Amino acid sequence: MTHSDDALLPLDAVRPPASSKDTKGAVVPAPERPVARVVVDSPLPHLDRPFDYLVPAALHEAAQPGVRVRVRFAGKLIDAFLLERVDESDHEGKLTPLERVVSPEQVLTPEIAGLARAVADRYAGTLTDVLRLAVPPRHAKAEAEVPPAADPPPADPPPADPPPAESPAADRSAADPSPADSSAASADPSLAEPSAADLAPADASSGEAAQSASPAVARAAASASPVAAQAAGPGAPAAARAAGSGVPDIVLATGSESAAVAVAQVASGAPAAIGGARDVEGSSFSGRGLAPAAAMDGRAEQDGAPRRVAARPAEAPARGRAAARPEHVNATDAPERPAEGRKSAWDAYPTGPSFLDALRHGRAPRAVWSALPGATGWAGAMAEAVLAILDGGRGAVLVVPDGKDVALADAEFERLLGPGRHVALTADLGPAERYRRWLKVLRGQVRAVVGTRAAMFAPVAELGLVAIWDDGDDLHAERLAPYPHAREVLGLRAHRTGAAMLIGGYARTAEATQLIAARWARPIVAARTTIRSLAPRVRPAGEDAELAKDQAARQARLPSLAWRALRQGLESGPVLVQVPRRGYLPALACRHCRAPARCVLPPTRIAPHLAAPVPGGRQTAALGEAEPDAGALTTLTDATGGTPEGHGSGESLCHGPLALRAGHAAPYCRWCGRVDADWRCPSCGSPRLRAVVTGARRTAEELGRAFPSVQVRTSGRDGVLAGVPAARALVVATPGAEPVAEGGYAAAVLLDGWALLGRADLRAGEETLRRWMNAAALLRPSAELVVLGDAGLPSVQALLRWDPITHAERELGDRAELGFPPAVRMATLTGSASAVRQMLDEVRLPPDAQVLGPVPVDESGLERAMIRVRRGGGAALSAALKGASGVRAARKTPDVVRVSVDPLDLI
Repeated sequence: MTHSDDALLPLDAVRPPASSKDTKGAVVPAPERPVARVVVDSPLPHLDRPFDYLVPAALHEAAQPGVRVRVRFAGKLIDAFLLERVDESDHEGKLTPLERVVSPEQVLTPEIAGLARAVADRYAGTLTDVLRLAVPPRHAKAEAEVPPAADPPPADPPPADPPPAESPAADRSAADPSPADSSAASADPSLAEPSAADLAPADASSGEAAQSASPAVARAAASASPVAAQAAGPGAPAAARAAGSGVPDIVLATGSESAAVAVAQVASGAPAAIGGARDVEGSSFSGRGLAPAAAMDGRAEQDGAPRRVAARPAEAPARGRAAARPEHVNATDAPERPAEGRKSAWDAYPTGPSFLDALRHGRAPRAVWSALPGATGWAGAMAEAVLAILDGGRGAVLVVPDGKDVALADAEFERLLGPGRHVALTADLGPAERYRRWLKVLRGQVRAVVGTRAAMFAPVAELGLVAIWDDGDDLHAERLAPYPHAREVLGLRAHRTGAAMLIGGYARTAEATQLIAARWARPIVAARTTIRSLAPRVRPAGEDAELAKDQAARQARLPSLAWRALRQGLESGPVLVQVPRRGYLPALACRHCRAPARCVLPPTRIAPHLAAPVPGGRQTAALGEAEPDAGALTTLTDATGGTPEGHGSGESLCHGPLALRAGHAAPYCRWCGRVDADWRCPSCGSPRLRAVVTGARRTAEELGRAFPSVQVRTSGRDGVLAGVPAARALVVATPGAEPVAEGGYAAAVLLDGWALLGRADLRAGEETLRRWMNAAALLRPSAELVVLGDAGLPSVQALLRWDPITHAERELGDRAELGFPPAVRMATLTGSASAVRQMLDEVRLPPDAQVLGPVPVDESGLERAMIRVRRGGGAALSAALKGASGVRAARKTPDVVRVSVDPLDLI
């Protein structure tokens, strides 16, 4: 060879490219930790466990814990999350290799994966269903736009308490995912109700797993949450451990029991016994709860519960603050921080300053906050609590009911925290913007999140505070399986990560009261003199003195007392009118016989065997000229193309409720949507109608006629107003849609109290008081408030005294005596009659379980059964129902039974 050695090509240039297969076509495994444990995207309960796959050498760098992958499962290519990578598999056969890594972004953090597993076990659901709620769908363009976060500072040393023992591994194999090998997973022994002595700290799913070489995994369904310790990486958040003081009769969440399970056996439920926790004068936050500082450590030692040592001293978080603050913030964008001499919103509460001090110095207090009325607002106090957490170098999550509350909190956060230090997550952002903001949280660019219930799973680094506002709002309950509640999820998350928790609201729920009774949380309540100075002057319209002045007030929808309040309030500012029903006239009745007005037209489509011959007309199939089969639906038309009159028997009619959209409109059916201008009462033949329930739009129309020179504004389903100016105006709003008035409302009238109190609901009284107090809190101090309700009702009395605490304590005592949640755990099974009865026969319920029903739910043929167990048997009940659902799924039973644990709509 004549060429010099310098002209020779290097070996790397002529070496063939790396391949995931060897010369014989076999897949070459990754050099390190070649086994990947993934959770496949399958809603089937009997497949709710991790499966082992082989990591090819070509995917060694990209296949990291937390990424999205594509795998072949049962002959199909489906999505999955990679939970962890290990050296060996328990499966003795050949493993199927991963197909590809969808994105190198590690979207599933160990903390969220462990939380999702615990939520699934708590609500008898599957891990896949919870992950759909926790991790938003990928948006590739948004993922490429958001710059990756800089290298975070090294994690703090782990706490001194040892990690929990690793549960035995279950059989995980993807080689043959047949129903025979995919039977329902065995119950996790860690889901058994622990005693106080066995109460262990949070598992390794938090950031401390970054320091561990071996994975601390709680196996899915078969064991617990499959979270790899190495998934945390060098930049994973290290969860702050705070000093705790356990209580022996509290059952805290270790897999399936959430924070609300931290309830003592409220056997008697007497208000006097519960109310002892209300005296908080002279107390301070010194640990997880609110207690005198000197007695905190002694009580914890006497209780015998394990204590957690704070992993971060008070001065350490300065490093985290510098990392969390964006570099683009200049002097003009500096946040509006409370000055030394400026009064904080928490100064109005005896224990407020100590609560902020505990947050700022790395402790984890848990509190139930009763906010003050008088148009003082709640968003500013929440922003101060989040600022204290950020000053301590930790992150915060605030969950609010709807977008209007998100806008209020977002504005306060922007004012107090400064620009770029938080994000707002709502569903109306769109998939791209929502995923873009979520990635900022995931990558540690922001540490404060405010949003609706989906924000409860926000992957905030160094989580130090979880907060929820107005936990009694039904919007906090997820509508998708497994139907978790934001309060329960946040409480469980606070327990697992050692974070603080704040439950705020103007009213108080029975669930929050039970946490106080069990000493899992402590109350933050203002002094009675402060409450009296800010509360409105409540005037019930049903007082005897008012009825003596105006005898027509018994039948009038707006008695003279309400008219006087509106007229006097309009002289000094806006006035609020709350109407519990939306629409114009949502319910009608016959004016002559008072029978409810219902649709007498036939259904739009019916089965062919139910169709009766039409005299003088013809019947055509909606799907063509061919004769439809027995299962097809048929549209009925007459010779002119209209709906035949007098068709069929009474059983084939629609029977939907009639309503009016406007004053001069014809009645329409709220079920089938068709207009029936020729309606006549089937009972008496009268064509005249009367209003049974008056909606918000009709109320606004009547008030506009009564006050022609005043602007009338509506806020409800058609459009929610965030705020109104201080000018005189009549604001008609439905509950939950009341806009915030600048400077507060001058007066308010709460209409149709019977519509709220008369509902067939377990929480009717509690929900009515919550809606009333949310509206009354928007009034100026000592403004007049007229409520149309009997003064002797407990809800009206609680509003008169502005005392939601006593009302909640009595509510909890009554439920404990009668065996209703939250004093007990209850689950419902809803489905066809045969399916519900079959599942009740097959499920292995706890020995003390009580089955109520099944009973018909509605006219559709569905039935519902309720299962009640003691508070400590909730984990066993969830495991039993999940196992029964897995057996039915493995059999491919066609009838679906909906399982809901602790639902809001029990009655």
